[in-house]
Amino acid sequence: MVDEKLIRQYLPQFTDNDLIQEISNRSGYSELKAGDILIEPGQYIKMIPIILEGAIKVMRTDDEGHELFLYYLEPMETCAVSLTCCRSHRSSEIKAVAETDIKMINIPADLHEDLGNKFRQWKEYIAGTYQSRFEEVLKVIDDIAFKRMDERLLNYLLIKKNQLNTNEIATTHQSIANELGTSREVISRLLKTLEKKKLIELTRNKIFIRDNIEDLIG
Repeated sequence: MVDEKLIRQYLPQFTDNDLIQEISNRSGYSELKAGDILIEPGQYIKMIPIILEGAIKVMRTDDEGHELFLYYLEPMETCAVSLTCCRSHRSSEIKAVAETDIKMINIPADLHEDLGNKFRQWKEYIAGTYQSRFEEVLKVIDDIAFKRMDERLLNYLLIKKNQLNTNEIATTHQSIANELGTSREVISRLLKTLEKKKLIELTRNKIFIRDNIEDLIG
């Protein structure tokens, strides 16, 4: 059960009192620590997460363990893949990891079906979710097809800076390479170039991103 006050506080798009009560009575609440895995490939999904606080990183993986970053789930958002898997009873094809500490509501699969049959606001919320995720995946495809790796790296660093609300990012060159679908050597070379341009500073497993990086991307 989830406190109705929590739903009203974090999910202001829901104003239908009956909808809020249904979510309150039949949903769960959970928290994750940064780095915790929410969903893995091959896992059957029995609930749909709605993020209240924090961010979850969603990635596509292959059989060899390579990962490609797709998008973030942020407050008030849910995962289109979870919606699809719950509806079709299919296993997940993505990996979802807590980028920061997370607070979220867990919507059981059967509740999702019931809400869709009863409430217009829920239908609109789900339709908006599919549209947003579709646009984000298209952007990933466009980046891969049409942008140079140095442009993709700049965008990646800016997203990280804004997502975590900090200029100092704790990560490795290999981790960035995995998420962008390239080699560690390529990322290391491009990062050193950015450092020479005084856009970033590199230390062991950390990258300090200067504010002027946004001027370059803009």
